Amino acid sequence: MAKLKGHKISLVVGLFIAGMHALWAIAVALGIGQMYLNWIFPLHFLNNLYIVMSFNFLTALLLVVVAFIASYASTWLFVWLWNAIKVKK
Repeated sequence: MAKLKGHKISLVVGLFIAGMHALWAIAVALGIGQMYLNWIFPLHFLNNLYIVMSFNFLTALLLVVVAFIASYASTWLFVWLWNAIKVKK
């Protein structure tokens, strides 16, 4: 198996996770975030204990940036560990 490329994989995963968080921020901005939670929690046999706060652009931006950084870093670490412990033929 070829050595995995940490930057490329981390970038793809980071952008995907940041994109999912951006979609959540858009749902909150459009006012449908609470409706989504009220729908998804009962599907998992859970009560919804959360109330969606009002939209704030800076908070949404911070959410997306932190999600990208955290997912990029954790994916890079996973790839580094994967490459370090893989069995060589």
